[in-house]
Amino acid sequence: MNKTLPMKILAISDTVIEGLYSGGVVNRFSGTDVIISCGDLPYAYPEYLLSMLNAMLFFVRGNHDISSRSWQVQHPGPLGGYDLHKRTAQYNGLLLAGVEGCLRYREGPFMYSQNEMWMNVFELVPRLIVNRLRFGRFLDIFVTHAPPFGIHDEMDLPHQGIKAFLWLDRVFSPTLHLHGHIHLYNHNSNRETMLGTTRIINCYGFQEILISMEG
Repeated sequence: MNKTLPMKILAISDTVIEGLYSGGVVNRFSGTDVIISCGDLPYAYPEYLLSMLNAMLFFVRGNHDISSRSWQVQHPGPLGGYDLHKRTAQYNGLLLAGVEGCLRYREGPFMYSQNEMWMNVFELVPRLIVNRLRFGRFLDIFVTHAPPFGIHDEMDLPHQGIKAFLWLDRVFSPTLHLHGHIHLYNHNSNRETMLGTTRIINCYGFQEILISMEG
């Protein structure tokens, strides 16, 4: 008989938390299985967490991504991490997919129109169907920088949600949709929303999340 096994996720986004960027992170977050970065962080930060926690790192880039330099070489993402942008991944039974960036409000990298975001999402669809055929489900965790349209977003163009993300959540029903981009300064701010069976979480700062897997 299959047993339900919890996996411990540390999701980070948008701002460096001093308590995580210290030696104390080993005791505070021991047993972390997966680190997920939703973007807008200096790459040295998730790299540090990866080295200290010895957990698998997945990431998408945000519109303010700040790269790190090593030996004067520019890196496209955190070293040792797996870029989820328009890709799927399977890790210890966990099915992940992601899309980087936000809506384009100026010239710069990692920004897209709503139509371009639809194309990014559509590139994932064949891979999600393969997941369903192989594993019996489409997706466990959808990782983005921006939120879905109408959920946790704001009225201004830079912080408007993505319509294609809302469609993916409704059609493919991932267990979790983790995003950043929307800064939270009030403890009473809405951080979580349920859309059908999908738990949508704003990971600004950090969030510890448990997800149950069949083992």
